[in-house]
Amino acid sequence: MSSLTWIKASLQYRTRSSRSSCAGRLHRRKSCMSDCGCHAEATNEAERRTLRIALALNAAMFVVGAIAGVIADSMGLVADALDMLADASADASALMAWHRSAGFKAQAAGLSGTLLLVLGAVALDVVVWRAVAGSEPEGPWMMAIAFVSLLVNATMLRLLQRFRQGEVHLRATWLFTRVDVIANLAVIAAGVLVLLTHHAAPDLVIGTAIALYVIKEALSILREAKEARLAALTTAPRR
Repeated sequence: MSSLTWIKASLQYRTRSSRSSCAGRLHRRKSCMSDCGCHAEATNEAERRTLRIALALNAAMFVVGAIAGVIADSMGLVADALDMLADASADASALMAWHRSAGFKAQAAGLSGTLLLVLGAVALDVVVWRAVAGSEPEGPWMMAIAFVSLLVNATMLRLLQRFRQGEVHLRATWLFTRVDVIANLAVIAAGVLVLLTHHAAPDLVIGTAIALYVIKEALSILREAKEARLAALTTAPRR
């Protein structure tokens, strides 16, 4: 064998050995990450961060919507703001229920559903009161604030998409946000009608519709929470 041939063979052997060694180290590193649950921990932290962002945005939009609803004399905006408050409570409940038992998570979802039901009833009562007392909603304000809320909720709906088929307390956060998107579109439509007709009826109708839809979603969440609670009791170990 010539010196050149021997050198080539030696280099090829070293290259194969180096690749094999690197592959082995990479495999051990991946195995270590899998064994220690690093990927799961990273995923959980990303999901918690998503809920924190949603909580902050919902709380901020509740304040903005409530103030704008009073200024614009719009029951649609007020009802929508109350819905945002319920969203914030659902996000907070989901964060508190993290790494807790299935029964606790079902209770957290039940608490969120109950709060949503109460807020829906309050919104409906306020709409009825304003229908009797009279109101003069401002269409431009309604459209502007509802459009900002729509952008925020559409962003959150995309962020919370991962929770759509999740546990009941996480699914509640996605359901709440879906309600908000529909409510925002309805308020924008009502603002257009108020601007064109110079009448409060569209705002009152939309406010009523949002309140009734919120109540419907609350009952749905309460039903799912009850089923989850029963399932948790069934699967719990007997002493």
